[in-house]
Amino acid sequence: MYNAFFGFTLNPFNMSPDPAFLFRSTQHEEALANLIYGVQSRKGFIVLTGEVGTGKTTMLECLRDFLSSQQIAFASLFNSRLSVEQFFEMLSYDLDLRCNRHSKTEVLLSLNNFLMERTAGGRTTVLIVDEAHNLEWDVLEEIRLLGNLENRRGKMLQIILAGQQELDRKLEQPEYRQLKQRISLRCQLRGFDQAETAAYIDSRMSRAGLKGQTIIPAALIEEIHYRAQGIPRLINAICDNLLLTCFAMESRLATLEMLDEVTADMRLDYPGTRPFRPDPAYPQRVLRTSEIPFSD
Repeated sequence: MYNAFFGFTLNPFNMSPDPAFLFRSTQHEEALANLIYGVQSRKGFIVLTGEVGTGKTTMLECLRDFLSSQQIAFASLFNSRLSVEQFFEMLSYDLDLRCNRHSKTEVLLSLNNFLMERTAGGRTTVLIVDEAHNLEWDVLEEIRLLGNLENRRGKMLQIILAGQQELDRKLEQPEYRQLKQRISLRCQLRGFDQAETAAYIDSRMSRAGLKGQTIIPAALIEEIHYRAQGIPRLINAICDNLLLTCFAMESRLATLEMLDEVTADMRLDYPGTRPFRPDPAYPQRVLRTSEIPFSD
């Protein structure tokens, strides 16, 4: 709605996980590199975890693009609320296995033949499970057993489990110790620091067609970072609503009053509330960095 008003060619703060807008922070670069390395080196189990909204799904989208470009076969399960039967059915659909997809036995036999054929040709296969923290014990156990499919050259199936931090806690439980021991690589995403938040906002606006943006001043970006706690998804939601408010008020400069309205409408919770003091460097009220009670 506001793209033409500000001169954007795309929506800069779309909530969809679009690899075209990937902000290559150090942690995201490292996570993607680990995912690709784990697949290429046939490491077997790889775990990607992080707080809600830190970019796990975007990382998986980037990985899928890489796998497609390298013609690496993969199955991608986005709904983890599955029974064992549903898991094998979805796995067979994604890998296009020629078998009775309602029979676990036939799926396993077909999968084994499929993997052996690909491995003999020097190719690997990947299973990606998003929202893995929701997997039930019996499904996770079946996934662990799939990790036993290997030959002398390594694992025939590379398995990536991505989920919230509950997945890490689940894997620490005694009944999951066999799966935990098989994990070769772990990646964890966190919220941005303040400098990363500023670079992230500028990067998304630049990729949307507005270089050197002046709509959201640096002092206001600092406050956005504090209220979003550096979580990319929340930063997107705040900035999108902030630009919409600017558009509605026909203003090309976002203010703290606008941000207050946006975060109140979003029912956004953030640690502590301090009174704002005038800042001569910024015409609106801003919160000084020294007054922000950042938590560890």
